[in-house]
Amino acid sequence: MGKKIVVELPSMVKIPDEEVEMRVKIELALRLYERGILSFGQARKLAGVSKWEFIELLEKEGRGIPYDEEELESDLKVLEELS
Repeated sequence: MGKKIVVELPSMVKIPDEEVEMRVKIELALRLYERGILSFGQARKLAGVSKWEFIELLEKEGRGIPYDEEELESDLKVLEELS
């Protein structure tokens, strides 16, 4: 079980009560991923979304799809095996 925190939002934050937890988790996940504190997988789990939904959230933030050199090498290896 993880840590639980309580945050009091000022009344100027106009988020429906039923959406607060989800939105806070998504924002936290995006920021922690952006700062390199969480991996892609950890961040998407914190946000409670699928891999593809998290990619869409990153795209909306102007971050694009995460794709590193290791993934490129893996994809190239698969392509070689298929040809």
